Amino acid sequence: MEKVTIEGVDLYLGEPDDVPMSWVGQQELVTQVLASWLVIGDEDLPLSPRLLGKPGVGKTTLAYHAGRSLGRPVYLFQATMDTRPEDLIVTPVISEGGKIRYMASSVVSAMIKGGVAIIDEGNRMSEKSWASLAPLLDNRRYVESIVAGIKIKADPDFRLCTTMNDDASTFELPEYIHSRLQPRIFIDFPERDEELLILQSNLPFADDEILEYVVEFLQAAHEADERYTVRDGINIARYALKRLVESAERLTSADRKRRTAQYLTEGASMILDPMAAEYFKELMDETDEE
Repeated sequence: MEKVTIEGVDLYLGEPDDVPMSWVGQQELVTQVLASWLVIGDEDLPLSPRLLGKPGVGKTTLAYHAGRSLGRPVYLFQATMDTRPEDLIVTPVISEGGKIRYMASSVVSAMIKGGVAIIDEGNRMSEKSWASLAPLLDNRRYVESIVAGIKIKADPDFRLCTTMNDDASTFELPEYIHSRLQPRIFIDFPERDEELLILQSNLPFADDEILEYVVEFLQAAHEADERYTVRDGINIARYALKRLVESAERLTSADRKRRTAQYLTEGASMILDPMAAEYFKELMDETDEE
């Protein structure tokens, strides 16, 4: 575990995240994030964008992909309603020998290492927690740890963004925080071709028939203004594929297509809700007619 000393206090840094996230399509969104982070002069500062959209549209994946494309370490911080200011900065823990060890959060680790910090689902945090980051998000570019009694300055290469869901289980953030989290970048449902590419990227082991069924389900749901996302589609497809593999020895080739529609319908009902399963009922009817 890497250790740095700031104002005479030893601070232990966290490791960056190395996760299999791959952004597919909508390259304009990547460009918008990277443009926000760009510094164009000695007096300029990077912006800290917030990515907005429904759960499951790929906000975290977009941020992670943009950070990795800069060739810098990326640190993910999962915000919750219970997140405290010290969780965002420095947390004391008891180490061997009963001594106190000061652990840097993923945000502070990114600050020190000149990496990218992604605060995921940031509007689940309270104003009190966000207030502790206010000086980091303006031209001061530092945070203060009351616990460790130190001020921590961000490396010039440090970048930050946050993702925010547009659901009801969130806090309304005050204007002084919103004004620091700019610009707003909206992520909407992808077009059909891009959605199919996302499914193919995440389900390379799936046959084209299942992918086509799922993308048709998603597109119909989008047109009906449902909140179902490509993440939901991926999970439905995975469930159906597992059911097909589990029952493969008992299926004839003639049964497979009918069972595929059946398992997709079953998966939609179990993963989402009975209403979602209605979108797959037509697939079953078509299969029975054949």
